[in-house]
Amino acid sequence: MAEEAHNMVRVSIYGNEYTVRAVANPEYIKEVAAYVDERMHETELNLPGPVSPTRIAILAAMSITDELLMERRKRIQALDQIEQRAGAISIMVDEVLESTFRD
Repeated sequence: MAEEAHNMVRVSIYGNEYTVRAVANPEYIKEVAAYVDERMHETELNLPGPVSPTRIAILAAMSITDELLMERRKRIQALDQIEQRAGAISIMVDEVLESTFRD
């Protein structure tokens, strides 16, 4: 099995520089890092007084995870609705075909 090429990308998150090694596109890695950085700064602004960077990172991670889980739930609900509608359409098509061939 051939190994996938890993990209090395330098990113800055909350004032710290990190080298990220990943298979993903370097621009995507930078986009992810920028999003985390933005969320950490937003989290800091919403907290009273000085708070440790670790606490800010944990709260930002919880907020990002909340977004992820909510989006997953929305996707599951949308897929359920699509499946229900497809099932209803299938029943209607079957009924039309049956009545057409009966006559």
